[in-house]
Amino acid sequence: MKILFAASEAVPFAASGGLADVVGSLPKAIKSKRHDCRVVIPLYKSIAPEFRDKMVFLTNITVDVSWRKQYCGIFMAIKDGVTYYFIDNEYYYSREGLYGFYDDCERFVFFDRAVLEMLKYIDFTPDIINCNDWQTALIPVYYNVYYKYQQGYDGIKTVYTIHNIEYQGKYGKEVLSELMGIPMYNAGLIEYDGSVNMMKGAIETSDMITTVSPSYAWEILDPWYAHGLDRILVTKQYKLRGIMNGIDTKLYDPDKDKMIAENYSSKKLDGKKICKEALLAELGIAPGDEPVIGIVSRFVKHKGIDLIRCVFEEIVRSGVKFAILGSGEKIYEDFFLEMAARYPDKVSVTVGFNPELSHKIYAGADMFLMPSQSEPCGLAQMIAMRYGTIPIVRETGGLRDSVRDNGGENGNGFTFKTYNANDMLDAVKRARRDYEDKQVWEELVVRAMECDHSWSSSAELYIDTYKQLLAAE
Repeated sequence: MKILFAASEAVPFAASGGLADVVGSLPKAIKSKRHDCRVVIPLYKSIAPEFRDKMVFLTNITVDVSWRKQYCGIFMAIKDGVTYYFIDNEYYYSREGLYGFYDDCERFVFFDRAVLEMLKYIDFTPDIINCNDWQTALIPVYYNVYYKYQQGYDGIKTVYTIHNIEYQGKYGKEVLSELMGIPMYNAGLIEYDGSVNMMKGAIETSDMITTVSPSYAWEILDPWYAHGLDRILVTKQYKLRGIMNGIDTKLYDPDKDKMIAENYSSKKLDGKKICKEALLAELGIAPGDEPVIGIVSRFVKHKGIDLIRCVFEEIVRSGVKFAILGSGEKIYEDFFLEMAARYPDKVSVTVGFNPELSHKIYAGADMFLMPSQSEPCGLAQMIAMRYGTIPIVRETGGLRDSVRDNGGENGNGFTFKTYNANDMLDAVKRARRDYEDKQVWEELVVRAMECDHSWSSSAELYIDTYKQLLAAE
């Protein structure tokens, strides 16, 4: 099979979140299964010179953005055996940052149209185009409206992956004719609740919809999770499927990680204790055998930070230390900084994004707290388990699918169901109790480390989905 991943970001070229990790890892895993899997992203200004120097210019074309004709350069590079295409237009992409501009709608209308136009000029005609999140949601719409019956485009199937349903690409109806160039008789494809909704268009027109975990696939049929799209998704359940994300097990490998104080594995755990001692020393936390809870997160409400705030001091007073890394809403940043000032020997807070420190926290902490209100998939809990750091999570989305409570058989973490601070506190106390029994805790750590969260099994599920689509011809 020939698969083209279309996305707004991909590791290592451009990244702002988990989407980049997926697009940087999943195509490699699919290619390792002997399928031709390629990726296309915008050519952002922030892409490092070391990558730009290896790009090959293929051609330049013009792309219609409604009544405009815009320049589009097409570049190519190969990284880890995967072919990447880059869509160039300096007016749209030569800026600091990836998103958050007044003309984001126009920037990704251009990109989506350019991806389809590009296929005329490269030596690659995909069987499947897998689109990701709202930035590429118009690709299946444009394919159905303009390209489906053109020579060379017949038989292409489109898959649309929802990474986070909260961000839908919602705009006023004026963009239909002013930017998108979609005829009024096709406007119903992307109109929803009185506005243009790009994600709704992809849900309507794609051949298959996937989400990043099985639980998230049925959660988004519920109004509480769906941010208004439950009504359309309920009618499209026949083509909705949840596939769990994986993690890059080479990047996150405690046995070979050069960022941590000492390497270790599930067969030899001695190094984890050294990593804990080094973490405490680096962060200025008093040494000791009390459990350390790690938090690596964005400080926003849906990550459950308000639950942590409710019972934080009670947890600290129970004999627990905290190593916290992240940034976000000022109210939460200020709270954590205040706690660090109040408990300097027990709480360390680093505001910002520090990849090296995140590795050290994953390796040096004993537990990892992630009480999300909603979590499409979540990677942090899987990374934590890879390092033998036991997750404490709320049962939602991918957290439910990847963490099994230690109160049952073959547990690999601690879970709680309701979005309630006292229920979270109870899970922390259960973890604290099991931590005191060194044999029970070591068995739990080994089970967590030996869980398979690689992309290999997820890639097989994606390949099965693609084969089902093509077989349905």
